[in-house]
Amino acid sequence: MTLKDQLWMKGLWGLNIEEQQAQEEGRDLGAVMDELRSLQKDSRDPKLYEQAEALYRRIQELPLRQGYPYVEPDSLEGIRAARAQELELPTRGEGRQALRGRVLGAWQGRLAGCLLGQPVEGWRRERILGFLKDTGNLPISRYLSSDVGQALRERYKIKDGPGGYGAERISWINNIQGLQEDDDINYTVLALKLVSGSGRGFDSEQLALEWLNSLPLLRTCTAERAAYLNLARLIPPPESAVFANPYREWIGAQIRADLYGYINPGRPREAAEMAWRDARVSHVKNGIYGAMFAAAMIAAAFVTSDPGQIVAAGMAQIPACSRLHEALEELLAGWRAKQPLAAFQERFYKKYDEANPHIWCHTIPNALIVAAGVLYHGMDFTASIGFGVTSGFDTDCNAATIGSILGAALGSAGLPEGWLLPMGASIRTCVPGYDGMAITELADRTLALIPE
Repeated sequence: MTLKDQLWMKGLWGLNIEEQQAQEEGRDLGAVMDELRSLQKDSRDPKLYEQAEALYRRIQELPLRQGYPYVEPDSLEGIRAARAQELELPTRGEGRQALRGRVLGAWQGRLAGCLLGQPVEGWRRERILGFLKDTGNLPISRYLSSDVGQALRERYKIKDGPGGYGAERISWINNIQGLQEDDDINYTVLALKLVSGSGRGFDSEQLALEWLNSLPLLRTCTAERAAYLNLARLIPPPESAVFANPYREWIGAQIRADLYGYINPGRPREAAEMAWRDARVSHVKNGIYGAMFAAAMIAAAFVTSDPGQIVAAGMAQIPACSRLHEALEELLAGWRAKQPLAAFQERFYKKYDEANPHIWCHTIPNALIVAAGVLYHGMDFTASIGFGVTSGFDTDCNAATIGSILGAALGSAGLPEGWLLPMGASIRTCVPGYDGMAITELADRTLALIPE
């Protein structure tokens, strides 16, 4: 892979995404549309960088369209003021050893989901389902292998790699020895490092410094890459999430939030607040809400295995008049009314086009997949993480978040061995001091961050 390939965010590559993103946020683009479209045509001309950056700033200053129905604050105070009623959760009187089993289960569940979904990340749903059917793995019951014969390799354009980070490093289970590096693992470990060093009261600037110290630039993508470049230019949070960042409502913050659920068992409000402090470095609005939603669901799963309670606990931490809450409310209402999964899927695939890169990686459709996996498959770990993959969109991210939720609810002892044994006993990560660490040690270090 060339330097040019690695530094793919140079130029004005994201202006087509910015147009979609700003419209969804409710911005009235009439005054800038001609300039925006013109710059999109010349997206590789470095002479236009300054003009594009000025346009990004102008777009943020545009008023909302008249009649825009959503209220989507970024501040913690604004978010809390716009929430629905707090959900009361049951309490568990478990000792530290039982809690450790849940923490370990949450880690293992996340790692298993990530490993399952990673080989087909970026595939469209039809291709995923075809491959699984033709390899006798639909419904999913095991990790994915590229050892499928030449005919299938050609039909599904199978690429092999040694596993790990990068476009040509694919974690097919037959080509790896245990867990390989992945952004879904890096960020969870990085959060553990942050809280271990800075404490539970860390702020957004401390997280930003942890990124710059512990996360190589080329381990970031989309919103995180844009925010990282902003931080290096001394643009602090929360502006680091906004300036020249068309990916500000994509899924990145949602995949970074799990650790905050792990260290706040039964306390979704606290988990969501920590996720907010993290997310605002790189995301706004529903990008932030997705992180808060995921962290709160995981925190709730430590004290309840009721799928409806878990999803409702996550929803209770985000603005009730947001696009994400509206979409989740429709899903939850349908599930409570015993509408079949097929009815949800029919609505979902009509509304969300996975062929559109902006929609494929946006927080809202991916959060819906996570929530639907929990609601419709409950505590069936295999079926739930399998749903995260067969639904398409961001397969490894969604299966990993589902894995965290079910791992916390079931505990390590409740997870099927068939998912645990192939992943091995340790992880690979880019985070200094954590590469090669045993999964059990990750759990122990996480447990130490939970107040007695």
